[in-house]
Amino acid sequence: MKDPYETLGVARNASATDIKKAYRKLARELHPDSSPNNPKAEDRFKDLSTAYGIISDEVTRGRYDRGEIDAMGNETNQRRGQRPSGFNQRQRGYSPFEDFFKRQGPRSLKIDGSDVSYSLKVDFIDVALGANKKVSMTNGKRLAVSIPAGTKNAQILRLKGQGMDGIGGGKNGDAHVEILYQTDKLYRRNGDDLHVELPVSLPEAVLGTNIEVPTIHGPVKLNVKAGSNTGNILRLKGKGIQNKSKKINGNQFVTLKVVLPKTHDKQLIDFVTKWVDENDYDVREVGLKTKSNGGSKKENAG
Repeated sequence: MKDPYETLGVARNASATDIKKAYRKLARELHPDSSPNNPKAEDRFKDLSTAYGIISDEVTRGRYDRGEIDAMGNETNQRRGQRPSGFNQRQRGYSPFEDFFKRQGPRSLKIDGSDVSYSLKVDFIDVALGANKKVSMTNGKRLAVSIPAGTKNAQILRLKGQGMDGIGGGKNGDAHVEILYQTDKLYRRNGDDLHVELPVSLPEAVLGTNIEVPTIHGPVKLNVKAGSNTGNILRLKGKGIQNKSKKINGNQFVTLKVVLPKTHDKQLIDFVTKWVDENDYDVREVGLKTKSNGGSKKENAG
């Protein structure tokens, strides 16, 4: 294994911040998604992970610099009084206890693997119904991610033991996958309930009809009663997000929107004109008129 400093491309006196920056930069550059046809990509990531695990920790970095462990984190088998190349006793921080530990024989250094993070962009339908996705993590692993129905935007899923590999028997880190999705054009989400705006024609609203309505589970028939109006809300029970963790099913709410013909229809205009002349048809609420009048009086009184 190469020297960890060379693997990360940093100087031996590099700061912890510089080491972290170098690691993140290389992790992005060497990500398997950037070179999917390179079979050695995973090995390069493992080397990068091991190197970072050695010199990102102050204690293990010090031991490596003093020659007490090698580039894999294993104890070196040095004899008493033997000095590693480029170091003297003072640089190594030699202590009288060192001989005692050396007599115990070579031992493997146990280092826990680091956690890794990944942001996964999915479609709204993936979090509404649940989905299984494959992602390539920054440690070179290709992981299966199960997205439960009802997952929230920016929610982080934890995959235990799927992060950086541990060294010398240390436990593996975890993988944290952040789920991101954009607002859907059709469905508006409120918890596990979904809201849809449904256009209906004037004849459908006046006479009533059965309309096919889209849901995330497939189209269903919806009965629009005669005399329906814009803003009327109809409920489709259980047709929202079926959240298994909460053991409840959300509903879908359909808001009606009456839409007039796009073209200028003379017959409709003539009919409405005659109808209005014969009917008292006022859509303004009495409450709004009273409030408006009251406001005028108050203003005049002032």
